[in-house]
Amino acid sequence: MASHVTHPGTRRKKIDFDEALPVDHRLNRVYRIGAGLMGLFLLAFGILGLTRHIGYFDTGGNTALGLNTNGALSVLSICVGLLLFVGMVVGGNFASTLNMVLGVLFILNGFLFLGLLDTDSDFLAFKIQNVLFSFIVGLVLMVFGMYGRVSTNLPHDNPYWRARHPEAEQRAGSEAQAQ
Repeated sequence: MASHVTHPGTRRKKIDFDEALPVDHRLNRVYRIGAGLMGLFLLAFGILGLTRHIGYFDTGGNTALGLNTNGALSVLSICVGLLLFVGMVVGGNFASTLNMVLGVLFILNGFLFLGLLDTDSDFLAFKIQNVLFSFIVGLVLMVFGMYGRVSTNLPHDNPYWRARHPEAEQRAGSEAQAQ
């Protein structure tokens, strides 16, 4: 059930993503913009939630930017927003991977709190709009993180395509030497 074909005589090299994406590569802007926009919104949501002096585990229906919140959710939003800003500053593969990981976590969080709606275990005061927001942010972060990394038709100059197809890079090198 292998999905990869190994060619005799070729050894799979370990992909070192830190070298795969140059600092000035155009994909870097996509990862940074995605992390920055989501981080900015989460920071604004968290700060607005904290300025309302809501209890940390209060489930009384306080809102900020149209979403239910409490003190714990506000602090968590600020922390995640700052983490996304760090990803924006660092950029590159770190921002891409961070966007993908946080996107998956947002989606899992949406499913978790969908099951906890209107229960005593809903300690972050989620309502259905928070669950939908969590799904949307998760999908957006995953798209920003996967952009240029995951596709069936990546261009051959893409560093992720080259890392997955070392035999093509070796062929191109041998053809260039023959000329």
